[in-house]
Amino acid sequence: MKAFLILEDGTVFQGTHIGADREIVSEIVFNTSMAGYLEVLTDPSYAGQAVCMTYPLIGNYGICREDMESLKPWPDGFIVRELSRRPSNFRCDISIQQFLEENNVPGIAGIDTRALTKILREKGTMNGMITTDESYDLEKVLPKLKAYTTGKVVEKVSCREKYVLEPTTDIAQNGPLSGAARFDREKYERGEREQRPSLVSELNGAGLNVALLDFGAKANIARSLAARGCRVTVYPALTSAEEIIAAKPDGIMLSNGPGDPKECTSIIQEIKKLYDTDIPIFAICLGHQLMALATGADTHKMKYGHRGGNHPVKDLATGRVYISSQNHGYVVDTDKLDPKIAVPAFCNVNDGTNEGLSYTGKNIFTVQFHPEACPGPQDSGYLFDRFISMMKEVR
Repeated sequence: MKAFLILEDGTVFQGTHIGADREIVSEIVFNTSMAGYLEVLTDPSYAGQAVCMTYPLIGNYGICREDMESLKPWPDGFIVRELSRRPSNFRCDISIQQFLEENNVPGIAGIDTRALTKILREKGTMNGMITTDESYDLEKVLPKLKAYTTGKVVEKVSCREKYVLEPTTDIAQNGPLSGAARFDREKYERGEREQRPSLVSELNGAGLNVALLDFGAKANIARSLAARGCRVTVYPALTSAEEIIAAKPDGIMLSNGPGDPKECTSIIQEIKKLYDTDIPIFAICLGHQLMALATGADTHKMKYGHRGGNHPVKDLATGRVYISSQNHGYVVDTDKLDPKIAVPAFCNVNDGTNEGLSYTGKNIFTVQFHPEACPGPQDSGYLFDRFISMMKEVR
């Protein structure tokens, strides 16, 4: 069956329909990862977006449900050059086509994804439609595309009620780890980074209780903490600061998530209350942006964002560069950052944008990238150990 991808600038790509048979309007973004398409599909940060994979062949190792970052896929649509219909992998449960169909995700294959990516890089991220209607009317479609917004999607992807993940070292049960050796604060301050991180070998977080605010959290964030011995209580995004503080956690994690951080007005107010406590806080991606907004900084939308598993970030304290996994379309504006509140801790090597903050006089640090993912494959997992070290010192 024919399918069409229509962009809001009037560009039309014709290809073949894949996945569910329905029409969608969404924000069109691209991801540069060569593998990890299942992790992309099940990352809640893609809610409200349709994802174009730049690597030309997608689906060759099928779908292994054990590797899912959440219980379902979140993108509105999926765009590929070629979809593998016969996966080859001993861990494969079903094909990607079956996965898209059973989860009602439509898509399009057979288009020039390189040309699409060039358009998005040159003109910036834009909205689009995936449809199988050959009689579409461009004059009626374009206004609809320009009017689309992702809206408040954090509430959509967050858990409905709190739950607990108990500490464990069972890697088979907890899935892939991004773990690292124990974080050494003195070495860090001297600029001496530990050698290449290895998988977690000890429960250096045993006895610690962490509150994780779920703004669309990838599963491996909680698993990375639990594998280090932490007891993780996951809270819905709209949980009040008072409830979290009353639970007396040793530390607080602010997770990744979708959408424009400025849409999360009520959440930002609660994060400001958490900032005013002495509880150690570690934030990732959207959580990083929300903490910045809660403390008076600003964010802005990027031209086409960072999405992929190959983004180099530089630790400004040591000069060391890490390969990171990223998925964001907004960034903290360091020009409006008050150094009395926070200072840049990481930057993107490619474009110089902010990738992390260290909060002055506070046990708080935040990063824009995903240390729980495995692009390096374990380059930045040490940040979880740094968080544990911080919690132990305060405790």
